[in-house]
Amino acid sequence: MATETSSRALIRLMAWLSPAFPVGGFAYSGGLESAVHDGAANDPAALRQWFETLLTRGAWRNDGVLLAEGWRSVDDPERLAAVAALAEALAGSAERHLEVLTIGEAFAAAAAAWPHPALDSLGSRPPYSVAVGVVASAQAIPLESCLAAFYHALLSQGVSAAIRFGVIGQRQGVALLAELEETILIAARQTACSTLDDLGSAAIGADIASLRHETQHTRLFRS
Repeated sequence: MATETSSRALIRLMAWLSPAFPVGGFAYSGGLESAVHDGAANDPAALRQWFETLLTRGAWRNDGVLLAEGWRSVDDPERLAAVAALAEALAGSAERHLEVLTIGEAFAAAAAAWPHPALDSLGSRPPYSVAVGVVASAQAIPLESCLAAFYHALLSQGVSAAIRFGVIGQRQGVALLAELEETILIAARQTACSTLDDLGSAAIGADIASLRHETQHTRLFRS
């Protein structure tokens, strides 16, 4: 039976990582628009491989590692400043840099509705993953649960972008969420035990797509 504490944690995660939370994540595709344009992710099978790679070997996995470090740094301002600086430095393109800082700034501002002294340590423009980790830790949200919800939110945004590109329909999008459920759970469990030594990416194609998007002539998204 769920306790009031666990139910409250679930509600807060649902609020913070809901599409309705005012962070502007809908404006970014993380390079997916470029990949679709170039024919690298223009069918359900290719999209699944794209998202699975991001979750297990790409930028989303790194974001999870940084979130976990932020979660653990909630009471250590110096350690928190270091991981925030690292998260910003790891943004591999101008658009990726804009995305992680702009969404992080909006998330921290909106999360102020749940006051906590730790928010003051985030600064005015924290990286998104670090901000989520700090806010979750400050509100006693379990790390693994936070990571699972965070990964699901990233995937949901990616699926939403793919639907808007016309690559898949809504039913196919829901099917992708279902197919990658186990991947999310495994990634969350592994990342909860990670350290900064586990940072690394093998998703070169996604990184190049993010860079190529900067000069794409016609586009719907900011990244």
